[in-house]
Amino acid sequence: MVLEVTWWWKMTSSRPYLLRSLNEWILDNGLTPYLVVDANIQGVEVPTEFVTNGQIILNISPSAVNGLAIDNDALHFSARFGGVPMRVYVPSVAVMAIYAKENGQGMVFGAEPGSPQPPSKNGDDSKGDSKRPSLKVVK
Repeated sequence: MVLEVTWWWKMTSSRPYLLRSLNEWILDNGLTPYLVVDANIQGVEVPTEFVTNGQIILNISPSAVNGLAIDNDALHFSARFGGVPMRVYVPSVAVMAIYAKENGQGMVFGAEPGSPQPPSKNGDDSKGDSKRPSLKVVK
């Protein structure tokens, strides 16, 4: 007997939905939401002087940022870094984690099944597996 299941529909990324929910959960508990961002992903606009080992940690609490929007493609806001105002833009795929500063609770994100690897800023686009996921059970 052979059972073959193939996914043939494409769903949107769950990451922005989880980011919105976890951000709200952290704030509802009176804590400070922090993001870990892969600054090497194409489209990331953050202050490079605060990037360490290709990553930047951002405080996205209402007291630290203005106009935070977490859309399905990216999150963006205005903030001051070293007293200098800046517009920050982070594609959702570049968010590696969201957590509460005070207790570390939150979520670390990995690659989503079926999603290609995001393009890096240096042009080294690692090609993910472009085949659609499938499951085969063979007896």
